[in-house]
Amino acid sequence: MIEDLEELVLCESFSSDLEAVARSAKVVAAMGARHLGAQPEFLVIDGVAHLRWVFGTPRVLLLGHHDTVWPSGSLATHPWSVVDGVARGPGVFDMKAGLVQTFHALAGLDSLDGVTLLITGDEELGSRTSAKLIEDTARGLAAAFVMEASADGGALKTSRKGTSLYTVNVRGKAAHAGLEPEKGANAGIELAHQILAIAALGSGATTVTPTVLSGGTALNTVPAAASVGVDVRVAEVSEQARVDAAMRSLVPVVPGTHLEILGGPNRPPLESAMSASLYALAQDVAAGLGMEPLTSASVGGASDGNFTAGVGCPTLDGLGAVGGGAHADHEHVLVAEMPRRTALLRALISAVR
Repeated sequence: MIEDLEELVLCESFSSDLEAVARSAKVVAAMGARHLGAQPEFLVIDGVAHLRWVFGTPRVLLLGHHDTVWPSGSLATHPWSVVDGVARGPGVFDMKAGLVQTFHALAGLDSLDGVTLLITGDEELGSRTSAKLIEDTARGLAAAFVMEASADGGALKTSRKGTSLYTVNVRGKAAHAGLEPEKGANAGIELAHQILAIAALGSGATTVTPTVLSGGTALNTVPAAASVGVDVRVAEVSEQARVDAAMRSLVPVVPGTHLEILGGPNRPPLESAMSASLYALAQDVAAGLGMEPLTSASVGGASDGNFTAGVGCPTLDGLGAVGGGAHADHEHVLVAEMPRRTALLRALISAVR
């Protein structure tokens, strides 16, 4: 397993580098073929390489991604290593160790009948090209096991917030800020009004956060344009709909300005009801394997498991690596946990099929 993990980590796969993602897909495909005895479908959508294996009549989906957030060349500053039982390197935790565990779990089954394995190439960019593929693959199945890294302490992820992404553009009218500012329509002031209104949409577990700001062209010019990006996280589908309706109902305050609202829901929430039965099953399976009792976590970050849950497929997330530091300098995997999590996944697949 360590040798396989090294092979994947040494093949960098920065999401925005399509050539690197394509090379990674070939390495992952070859590794999968070695373990599973079958070549995958290569599904290239808008230049992004995804892989899918289907065995018999689909019943259970294993879901992962091979792209990472680490820019090409990151191995120079974050080299692959295994020291004192800790593996490090770009993408080792999120989520190349999860892919290795998946292949080894499947390789140990007597039969692969009923299993579908989908490994996408743009999860870290919001799954722009793979969302529909994930939904179509998961629809009607009995279970989806998402091989994303675990939460703190190895906890399984039983709920994830859904995400919506917006850009609010303000159009105003330029004028000389010293000579005749009254003849302008200040897009910056309008944006300030809108930022306050947008931030007020957050409530309870729902967060609505204005993020990237831009506007204006010169210190002595009334800005004719301004914009803000908005990140929304929700725990329930109803909240996602509420915020979306409110965003689209925004109206300008400053006379002479106009609003353009772009974007919308990106991923639906993975609600705990969609994972409850599988988490209970995982607890029973872990006990049967003599493992310590499993723990669970609700997290704000989204994954492709949000899509599977969104089409009604029971989904359990966080079955991948145990470690920490996703996307950070201290990203790492606890090697001793890899075979344990592999055994848990293998038993879960057998129980569901």
